[in-house]
This record gives sequence, C-alpha cells and structure tokens, in this order.
Amino acid sequence: MTAITMEETRILPTIDSPADLRKLAEDDLPPLAREIRQEIIETVARVGGHLAPCLGVVELTLALHYVFNTPEDKLIWDVGHQSYAHKLITGRRDRFHTLRQYQGISGFPKREESIYDAFDTGHSSTSISAALGISIANCLKGGTHKTIAVIGDGSMTGGMAFEALNQAGHLDKDLIVVLNDNEMSISPNVGALSSFLSRKLTGRAMVRAKQDLSQFLKHFANVGENILQVLKKSEESLKGFFTPGMLFEALKFEYIGPIPGHKLENLVKTFRNVRDFTSGPVLIHVITTKGKGYGPAEKNPGAYHGVGPFDIATGASLPGPSTAPSYTRVFGDTIVEIAGQDPRIAAITAAMPAGTGLMKFSEQFPDRFFDVGIAEQHAVTFAAGLATEGMLPVVAIYSTFMQRALDQVIHDVCLPNLPVTFAIDRGGVVGDDGPTHHGVFDISFLRYIPNMVLMAPKDEEELRHMLYTAIFMPCPTAVRYSRGNGEGVALSADLQKLPFGKGELLREGGDVLLLPVGNRVYPALEAAEGLLKIGISAAVINPRFINPLDGDLITEWAVRTGKVVTVEDNVKKGGFGSAVLELLARRGITNIAVRILGIADRFIEHGSQEILRHNNKIDAPAIINSALELVGK
Repeated sequence: MTAITMEETRILPTIDSPADLRKLAEDDLPPLAREIRQEIIETVARVGGHLAPCLGVVELTLALHYVFNTPEDKLIWDVGHQSYAHKLITGRRDRFHTLRQYQGISGFPKREESIYDAFDTGHSSTSISAALGISIANCLKGGTHKTIAVIGDGSMTGGMAFEALNQAGHLDKDLIVVLNDNEMSISPNVGALSSFLSRKLTGRAMVRAKQDLSQFLKHFANVGENILQVLKKSEESLKGFFTPGMLFEALKFEYIGPIPGHKLENLVKTFRNVRDFTSGPVLIHVITTKGKGYGPAEKNPGAYHGVGPFDIATGASLPGPSTAPSYTRVFGDTIVEIAGQDPRIAAITAAMPAGTGLMKFSEQFPDRFFDVGIAEQHAVTFAAGLATEGMLPVVAIYSTFMQRALDQVIHDVCLPNLPVTFAIDRGGVVGDDGPTHHGVFDISFLRYIPNMVLMAPKDEEELRHMLYTAIFMPCPTAVRYSRGNGEGVALSADLQKLPFGKGELLREGGDVLLLPVGNRVYPALEAAEGLLKIGISAAVINPRFINPLDGDLITEWAVRTGKVVTVEDNVKKGGFGSAVLELLARRGITNIAVRILGIADRFIEHGSQEILRHNNKIDAPAIINSALELVGK
C-alpha cells in the first residue's frame, strides 16, 4: 500500500456523492482510487470486515459511478461484501468509521441506508435476478435508465445466476451484467465453469499476448497494420472458441471482454460504449485482483476475505479476548479424527472449506472431500446420493446459507430418511455481518421435519461427542453450533456416543427450571449462581437434543418447580421454547408457568454478539430477571 502523503491534495474529502465524482477529470480517478484503498485498509484494520473483495473492485466502482448516472441508473452488488468503496463515494464517508459497528453503517448494501443501494444483498447469486426485475419494471413504467448487476466469478457458479441469465436473454431487455473475475470468491473456485472462466485462458495471459502481438506487428509498417486489422476482424469469431463469450452469447448476451479491471481508462471507455451504443442484455467480463493494493491480501486473499482487526504493517491478526479454540476449528479437527477411523465418511462444503473448518480434511482425505461451489441445494442432494450408496456424508454449511436448501433437506434427505449429517455453523446471532448472516431460524425450520434429529452442544467438548453420535445415526441429523470461541473446557481423548434423545441435569433446584439450549447453557448456569445468592434455587437442564426432546426429564423438573424459563439463540416462533410448550401440552400439563427467551419477531441488526444477546434478552441478566418475574420477586 502506498500511503497518501501530507503534501498531496486529498480528493476523497470532496466526494459526497457520485455527482461530485463525475465532476472530476479522468486523471483524478487513479489518485482517488489510492485514497479509497488506504481508507478501506485503515478502517478494516481497526474494526474488521471484508478486506480483499473490497480492495479488488475500487477502480471498477469508480468507473461505474463515473459513467452511469446513479442513483437513477441502478447498481446492484452481488452478495455486497465488496461495497465499501461504493459506500465511501455515496454519502457515507463521514460514517465509514462506524462500519459494521452496532448502530453504524452495514457491511452490505441496504436500501434504508442510502438511495444508491438499489437492492438489499448479503447472499450469493441474487444480483442478476434482482437487476432483471428492476430493468423490467423500468421498461413497464416507460423509463430509460440503465440497470447494472456486478457479480463475481464465484457467485456466477450459483444456479440462480444462470436461471436469471436464461430469462434475461429470452426477454432481450436492456441489462448490463459486469462479471468481476478474480478467480476467487472466498476460497478458490471449483467446477467446470470456473475452469471455463479461468484467466489462464481469458485473463492477463491472453490480454498480454494480444498486446505483445499488436506491438510486434506495428513494427512492420503497412504490412503489420494490415495483418493487425485482419486479426481484429476475426477476433469476434475466434472469441467463441477461446473465451467465455461462447457461453454467454449462447444465452443471448452480447459479450465484451475480458478487460483489465484496474485500468480506469479502459473501464471508463468500455462502460461509455456500452451505455451509449448497446441495447439488450450485455455481459462485460472484467479481470481483477482480489486484495489489490495490500500485499498480504494479494498473496493470500482467502485469509483476508473477512478479517477481524489486524496490524497493517505485518498483516497479523490482533489477539482476541479468548484463547479457547473456535467451534469451527473443533469441528474440523473432530471430523478429521472420525474420518481416520471410518472410510465411509465424506465431507461436503459449498465454496467455504476454510470458513467451515474443512481445510485439514481436504488435505488429509482429498478423495472424500467435495467443494461443490456456491450451490447449497446441490450440496444437500449430492450428499443424499452418496448416502444411498452407503457413504456417511457430512455437509458443513453456515446456518444462514442452509436456508437456501430447505426443500432438498425435506425432499431428498428427510423423506427417504437418509443418514446425512448437517454441521450447521454460525447458529444464532453472528455479530457484525448483520441480518443476512444471523443464523436464528434453523431450530424453527429443522425441528418440524419428520426423521430429522437436531442437537446443540453446550461447549466444544460436547460438540465433539455430538458429531460422533450424529455421523453414525441411521437417519438425518443436524448439529448446530455457534460462531466464535468455545468455553475453554478440556477436550477428552476419546469420542463417545451420547444416549439418544437424552438431556443432562446440570443442577438441581426447587424454585424454577432453567432450560437453555446450546450456547445459552453457560449463561443459564451463571444465572443460577446469581439467583442462589438472592435465595432462589434454580434447576438447570442441558437438553442436548432439540428433536426429540427428553420429555421425561423435562416434565419431571417442570412439575417439581412449577416454573420454567427456556432460553435459545433462535427466533421464539417455532423454536425450542415452542417445542417445550408442545411437550407440556401433549402430556396434559397445564399448570406450569413458562417464559420463552429468544429472538423477537424481527430481523436483528448488526453488532457484537454480546450486545445483540443482551438486547434480545437471552444473556445471564435477562435469565435472572425472567426467573424473578416467575417467582414473584
């Protein structure tokens, strides 16, 4: 990174909107790009965020806003984790220091935050569908504005993107798709499409070869110029054989590119030509470098996709408050341990081997590791196919992305009752990524499915035993665990199968029963200690199993105390508390006072896990208050 010196006149402080940007001369854009990169690096180093993807699209962002008349022209960012430069030049520069902080600006586009955010994003492969809808609405209203979707090559592997491309080509309406090709989404892209888009064929090597050939032929006066003109005329026909143009033109898109994504002059010229001289669906293929401008991120973009605070000089992460291993790491180590004992075990991820903790598995068991790309639906049904042939597949997916494959879970796994294990990472509030990433619905949408066994560990030690139990169950099983570090408990050397459907009584008490699930167990134990100091005796049960519940244990202590507080890091509607109420109703127990603590009926903003759990009244003080209300104190 080249720092901005005091002698230089800074441009960024003068940009409060894209209208200000468009007043600049083109020569001012490269120094502005340097300023934006420095601002992004310094801010993310302090508060964390998506670094590498944002650094890779700075020039692309400037060129789009410079050429197109946003916000009248609509700009949609796929996923949206590359939108920091966009935020800096669309009126949020003065608030950029609050990025992803509680009550600060979001790390993703949000329509309520700015008129320049044309669509709320956060998940992959949605931009072309949204842009097509916006474009058609614009046509129906008689408008002439442009609609631009910016989608990465990783997101382009998602089936939804091709569904949208297919319809867009059929409708033949104005739509601009910018394919940001950096050969990497979060982890290296996989699959035939990724190979087809590979820059080995279409990127720097081809662009450089064309430039070198052009310069060589120009040395031969008229003869060289004539040859060069012939080659240019034949380029369109050759493109179908040597570039991805063949694929997109088959979908009735006009294909332009590939073009270098960090040369503003090329980008501005291309976008102007598309704006002024094309109609119908157009795809512009742009080659970028993820992490551009910051050495550590360029060398290892996967590690700098989403980062916590770090030291700019070294790139090293700053130490966190806990030294306990993360649940993700414990999962990854445990699945390797189990797979070493049984060759039937396979691991599947949807483009997130590092994020889900499967890198070690992929290295030790490459033949049994499958990264299917950004294709959660396919991942689940692929696992079902493996299971029909005697394999024991483990599908590791974040809770929020699991939502995308619900039909496949029901139809292809649970209906035929196949032994597929779902390792559901990021269960509960996840923190600074906000509402698109909070995993607060999985208990509700999984527990009602017939044949599905659902568990949640109280700590990292229990996670190990739950995985071991789940993998060898003869039915679909899901284990849901939190983002972040464990409780710091010792890990046993041996793995054990847990008694099916049985909870554990952690503490006896006669005044109130605390029923926390998963990551809420330790706060409940803390609350029980606090209650005891003021003379209230609280029993605490760790259910372990959400479906099926340990009905005998729960009802025994519910009847003994007459008062129950359930606690979950999930929405209240249809969640664990609802399951307890249903249990009591089935058994005809109607004289029990119950309080359900969980996520309210609304989407949760971004902020630290501690703040969000406190605000949603699922931490230890909230448990104490609810217990006091029940016992009349």
